[in-house]
Amino acid sequence: MDYRELVGESLSTLTLNKVRTSLAMLGVIIGIGSVIALMSLGQASQKSVEEQIKSLGANLLTVMPGAQSSDGVRGAFGGGTTLTYDDAKAIKESAQITTVKGVAAEYRRNAQATAGRNNTNTQISGVTPEYATIRTLSLSSGSFINQAQLQGLSKVAVIGPQTAEDLFGVGVDPVGKTIRLNKIAFTIIGVTQSKGGAGPTNEDDKIYVPLTTAQKVLFGADYVNSIYVEALSEKVMTQAQNEVGYLLLARHKLKDPTQADFSIMSQEDILSTASEVTGTFTTLLAGIAAISLVVGGIGIMNIMLVTVTERTREIGLRKALGAKKKWITAQFQLEAVIITFAGGVLGILTGTGVSFLIASTMNLPPTLSPTSILLAFGVSAGIGILFGWYPARQAAQLNPIDALRYE
Repeated sequence: MDYRELVGESLSTLTLNKVRTSLAMLGVIIGIGSVIALMSLGQASQKSVEEQIKSLGANLLTVMPGAQSSDGVRGAFGGGTTLTYDDAKAIKESAQITTVKGVAAEYRRNAQATAGRNNTNTQISGVTPEYATIRTLSLSSGSFINQAQLQGLSKVAVIGPQTAEDLFGVGVDPVGKTIRLNKIAFTIIGVTQSKGGAGPTNEDDKIYVPLTTAQKVLFGADYVNSIYVEALSEKVMTQAQNEVGYLLLARHKLKDPTQADFSIMSQEDILSTASEVTGTFTTLLAGIAAISLVVGGIGIMNIMLVTVTERTREIGLRKALGAKKKWITAQFQLEAVIITFAGGVLGILTGTGVSFLIASTMNLPPTLSPTSILLAFGVSAGIGILFGWYPARQAAQLNPIDALRYE
């Protein structure tokens, strides 16, 4: 028997048992499709987060409260109440600060917004006028919050396009209309342009009000969640970070920088942290999906073992006619490889299609990694060799006489 006969015989055997072959192949298809789809989902999410962070500019510093050491334990970023609007004004007005172009403060809290019979739970951000420039917010209609409205505790709001759609419907310009936040009426003065995103990072599903109004009228707070500092250029980022840090240490009466009750992060720091988190998430998804590949491999082994049992008399007849062990092993091994190879190709097509469907549904950038495809296909080939070897070996070890007498 030559190799062409071996391939032809294997294909013929698999074709005769279409249902069994399809079921064995299905496990591989699902496994490989899941690996590709979930890895693509993780990478698309990572890319989306990175693009949103990069869109804020390369010379942005974010000052967050918290991170104070207590008994060797360091608090979480953004989890404290140690920053105030006065800190932001001091950074903006101090003669010690020579590398800063602009400063904006923000206080955030989720609340319900209503307009007539419609309502939505969204994030309310109390901000200063510089926020729009520093965070690169553009308006599709109306205007942003100004200094007079900030000082006068004005009840005005700028809303995102998703919030506008939730409260007023599609195609309606809400500028001039009234919404209620915590049962207090606010007049809409502007609508931001769509920036995209999902969950807490969705810039389209937010409401912006003057910082002083959010603190004193809506929520009764005397602190801010973040202070955004725009440096003059990327070249002076380190100097700006040091100047802001030492100023805040002096204002908070702290001499030891390691005891700082705030943290200053650059865009690179935030991007690195976000990439690390989303990278771990992607790896976790791939690990979960890989389990289905192992399950598919076990399914192939079980079906091949059943095939060996059903073809015992055939194996005995072949060995009686002089077939060598290596040819018996090769045929069963080849059948398993063919199943995983065909399943691998179909799995790649399925995973690719699902990846683009998920990306389109979730408004994520379509991402398909050649590495994930090669990895999934390589694993499927390994499964065919590994899980096909044992049944092939069992077939080759059969005694011809016992096999011929098998009922």
